[in-house]
Amino acid sequence: MAAFCDLHKNNYTRAVLAILLFHLIYYPVIAAANIDNNYGGFSAHLIRINFKNPPLHRPRHHKSGRRLIGPDTPQATLQTDPNIQDGHLMKFSIGTPAFDIYLAIDTGSTLLWTHCRPCQTCKETKHGMFDPKKSSTYKDVPCSAGECKVLGQFEQDDGYCKDPKDTCRYYFEYLDTTFSTGVMAKETVTLNTTSGKAVTLKDILIGCAQEQKGATYTDDEMGIIGLGKGNLSFVSQIAPYAGGKKFSHCFVPRDTDPNIGSKINFGKGSEVLGEGVVSAPLLESRGDAYMIEVEGITIGNDFVPFNSTGTTMLEMRIDSGTPKTYIPQDFFHRVATQFMKTFDTLDSKLDSFISDDEKYDESHLCIEGTTIPKEPKVAINFKGGQKLQFTGEQIFFPNKDLNLTCFGMSNTTSPGLTGDHYGIYGGNIQRNFLIGFDLDKNVVSFKPTNCITNGSAD
Repeated sequence: MAAFCDLHKNNYTRAVLAILLFHLIYYPVIAAANIDNNYGGFSAHLIRINFKNPPLHRPRHHKSGRRLIGPDTPQATLQTDPNIQDGHLMKFSIGTPAFDIYLAIDTGSTLLWTHCRPCQTCKETKHGMFDPKKSSTYKDVPCSAGECKVLGQFEQDDGYCKDPKDTCRYYFEYLDTTFSTGVMAKETVTLNTTSGKAVTLKDILIGCAQEQKGATYTDDEMGIIGLGKGNLSFVSQIAPYAGGKKFSHCFVPRDTDPNIGSKINFGKGSEVLGEGVVSAPLLESRGDAYMIEVEGITIGNDFVPFNSTGTTMLEMRIDSGTPKTYIPQDFFHRVATQFMKTFDTLDSKLDSFISDDEKYDESHLCIEGTTIPKEPKVAINFKGGQKLQFTGEQIFFPNKDLNLTCFGMSNTTSPGLTGDHYGIYGGNIQRNFLIGFDLDKNVVSFKPTNCITNGSAD
């Protein structure tokens, strides 16, 4: 889920999280972690939010449109509704005494934030809302703190941070103009690992939302855990104690039994290694986003370059918070045209076409029926020659209601999702890949994996 920043809004200085526009200045953020083995990583379960029949149009507000159902009681156990949008939640407990929260994971943003009382505009979930006044370990972050200086520049004329003892504030805005704003704090965070052991992390920097427009839309989602590259991200904060600034995740296929979840791995042991690994360098000049360069797409034996001269690469943001994958219009139509030619060669009865959805400013390549084609094989060609091969199930998605099967990459003219040389590598085509982000080496790695049986980086 892509995000951008607004500096000095509403006549006061708000701490700004810079995702697309500039690098954060470096300032180490240290979390005192209580982990059984020093410098040891851990894995956690992800709660799946998926649907059986994906719509052709994009979700509301460029987000996943996530919705869960479960017992209508505070802090109830979540149940997956298989008829709603894609996404993943991670369960945490924060504060003392512990209070359960469910946050959407998002590699396209940085901050971990949740609704806090009092918040008049935050959506009340059936799990209630975190009350800082009831936690003995909650601590506001003052303007004098180094973490606050990382967030942005302050001007005394704006009224905030005139006094170093003032509480640091944040303002985080998404590309669809939804936003979250509030105060910065440090709090104790606890999560259960896949081994059954609890991991307690002290003094984790969080955003305590006091005002919100959109940004969360469901009955269960209580905020977002940003897993971006920034020094304030959850990954960066726990790095000194988890054995490195790295993590990996493995998303199970959409039609998997709802009782089977995906997995996420942090720190030591999260490395993606072994046979079949395809790696690509992360662009260093793109702020906190995970950006990779793509030369083109291979369809069967035919290579469709992003740029005919090979001098310009397609920059793609790897974003788990956006389910769909978007590529620029000209590139999409050349890819779709090659697909239709290949389909005609393989099976003249296969009815393929481009569907232009004017209401949502999107174009899709679809074929009649819900049978996933075995051919042609599809691969993404990264800059430098590495090629990532997809199975039919990883790149084509059936819609039983419409009796269509559509290619996993679309085009949209919506601002921010694509540009002349920019696209989104969404969550749908990340399924059944173990995907590792090693920020120490500045590389992302993909490994074809059965995420149902083996979602850990062994």
